Amino acid sequence: MRFPFYIARRYLFSKKSTNAINIVSAISMTGVMVATMALVVVLSVFNGFHDLVATLFTSFDPQLEVTPVMGKTAPADDPCLLAIKQLPEVDVATESLEDQALAIYHDRQAMVRVKGVEDNFSELTHIEDILYGDGDFSLHAANLEYGTVGIRLAQDLGMGAYFADYLKLYAPMREGQVDVGDPSGGFMVDSVISPGVVFAVNQSKYDKSLVLTSIAFARRLFGQQGMVSSLELRLKDGSDIDLVKTKIKKLAEGRYKVLDRYEQQADTFKIMQIEKILAYIFLTFILVVACFNIIGSLSMLMIDKKDDVTTLRNLGATNKQITQIFMLEGHLISMTGAVAGIGIGLLLCLIQQQFGLVSLGNKSGTFIIEAYPVSVHYIDVLMVFITVVVVGALAAWYPVRSFSQKLMK
Repeated sequence: MRFPFYIARRYLFSKKSTNAINIVSAISMTGVMVATMALVVVLSVFNGFHDLVATLFTSFDPQLEVTPVMGKTAPADDPCLLAIKQLPEVDVATESLEDQALAIYHDRQAMVRVKGVEDNFSELTHIEDILYGDGDFSLHAANLEYGTVGIRLAQDLGMGAYFADYLKLYAPMREGQVDVGDPSGGFMVDSVISPGVVFAVNQSKYDKSLVLTSIAFARRLFGQQGMVSSLELRLKDGSDIDLVKTKIKKLAEGRYKVLDRYEQQADTFKIMQIEKILAYIFLTFILVVACFNIIGSLSMLMIDKKDDVTTLRNLGATNKQITQIFMLEGHLISMTGAVAGIGIGLLLCLIQQQFGLVSLGNKSGTFIIEAYPVSVHYIDVLMVFITVVVVGALAAWYPVRSFSQKLMK
């Protein structure tokens, strides 16, 4: 193998008798380099958006969420839930009850999700970091019930961070019959006031439709006394989330689902993963087209080196060794292009991370961030390198196979 590699390396960098061969070889290498660079940069940008979305959800979502498999709610005094709360790895456990309701403020209305939580909710999440306004996060005071709404919901209802009047909430009654003459009698009506703040997760599913209040209020509104729709957990520092998740699943015995932050937002992350895979596939097609140049380059090189082949055979080189020379030539073209493309791609990612040269828009404040986020995952870099090597090998195989058959004649 050392002899074929030595000859292939000299063919790659030496001047050919026909300049066109040098040009086609350079084009082949450049095409592979550009396609590889594009793969590294685009996949890193998708990773950047993935990590960005994960940080946004982190401020609001619990580390682990336990929800019933059957039905929407479960008894809060279920021995299984009580046992989960007592796990040594659990630092904060919050009962939660969430359901849909109609919100009316003055002459405006909107369908919302009312989420009732316990007083330790601020210890469970980083809700304090995403609040805007002059007040403090609070669920109730004496006989007053507070409702903290998403920033976009506040805008839609014309309330602002502090609303002076009551926000009325309507939920269908779970028991009894509806009087056709008075349909409003079929609804449970209650109201909350503003604590002087709104929250902004920068995600529509929260900011546009969620109302945070106390779990006692939510239970009255939905007629679900003593029930929970989920148990939300924060673990102690240093706890292994996967191990604790497995332990809780054993306690749950199939009656409860245990979801981490990514599983709580499974739809969002699945869509992002599908988009990343599709981008990888399309860019790989471009790489395949670029590698067609390798076929032309090798074909021209084999024609140009006919005399060398005769000399090598006279010196004792076998047909297998001669075939390996040109196969290795194809590998060297693709691998050189891959290494150069990965290097340039990583350099561009570093520049974007440091200086944010490629912005998301012309106006400041239009987006959550000013420039495209970039996050390099080295498993992706390895996958790109393997893809380029495999595609390059397949591109080199066809002309070399044809040349090998001619040698055998």
